[in-house]
Amino acid sequence: MKGKLQMVDLVNQYAKIKDEIRTEFDRVLDSAAFINGPLVHEFQSDLESYLDVKHVIPCANGTDALQVIMMAYDFPAGSEVIVPSYTYVATVEVIALLGLKPVFVEVYPDTFNVDIEDLSGKITHKTVAVVPVHLYGQCANMEPLIELAKANDLKVFEDTAQAIGADYIYSNGSKAKAGTMGNAGATSFFPAKNLGCYGDGGAIFTNEDELASKIRMIVNHGQSKRYHHDSIGVNSRLDSLQAAVLKVKLKYLDDYSESRRKVASNYDEAFRSSSLIITPHRSDFSTHVFHQYTVKLGDGIDRDDLHSFLADRGIPSMIYYPVPNHLQKAYSYFGYEKGDFPITEDLCSRVISFPIHSEMRNEQQETIISGVLEYFS
Repeated sequence: MKGKLQMVDLVNQYAKIKDEIRTEFDRVLDSAAFINGPLVHEFQSDLESYLDVKHVIPCANGTDALQVIMMAYDFPAGSEVIVPSYTYVATVEVIALLGLKPVFVEVYPDTFNVDIEDLSGKITHKTVAVVPVHLYGQCANMEPLIELAKANDLKVFEDTAQAIGADYIYSNGSKAKAGTMGNAGATSFFPAKNLGCYGDGGAIFTNEDELASKIRMIVNHGQSKRYHHDSIGVNSRLDSLQAAVLKVKLKYLDDYSESRRKVASNYDEAFRSSSLIITPHRSDFSTHVFHQYTVKLGDGIDRDDLHSFLADRGIPSMIYYPVPNHLQKAYSYFGYEKGDFPITEDLCSRVISFPIHSEMRNEQQETIISGVLEYFS
């Protein structure tokens, strides 16, 4: 159970649950119910219970999940959807694909999540929805965001691809899982996610019965019943083998999250003495499941040089994300320019992520920490 350092160690994670995975695989193979089989429905039910949400609709991937939610509302072409520029491109991609206009907003420099004040200033008569992204593993501040959305008759679609299992804590002390607070939430089960399958997969969450019914039709070619198509749909289904993996791994999701928190705490302690490494901020309104451990580097530090320095020593690191979405060539036609979002642009130039996963051994983390601190010595 050794090997080179990885950003995410899926090999050793699999080794611990191999027998359970193979048992569930055999159930699928023995039944030959490869699409929409019993394991899909079992996983769906298990996830509904875990999230305490009325409806989970599995689908083919996280990008589809966001797209299908917006398809269900059939917004007029040109309608505006507010989204942070500092996020993975998929969040923005689906908005543009549907003929809608992404309106970018700034993020907070400490949590990397959407800036509510900047969001408030971007609402126009054309705005129809807001997509808060729970980036790197903790929730955006949903309570004031939802209040703002309700006051302006906007829909809220949560992108929780990086924060499944995180708890949002309301001002009255009650809690809700990431992805269950808005009109709908979307997640990805890409293998490297905290809850990942062994291929592509995704899901949509909602407490709204009518919306759930529309989404179930859309993901299956718009069918209300076989060969009866009530809406334009897509082919976006979670296959049974992937559901089998997720059914097993869901049982361990909270354990995985706790393991990641321990790794994050070790990093925090090790980097505390360096003013040039700004460790992740923990919000008091959200738990953190650390999909990524992302630090900001101090002034004058060459992030790319650190990245290369670590790579030369066999230590992986990643840069999420080097180019903000408002400056991506694909979205240049919306007219944004460099300087429009200074906080986002600054983060894109100075953040770097170190390995974090549930199988991290102490000696592995010590090697990573030593390499990072060597660079700053």
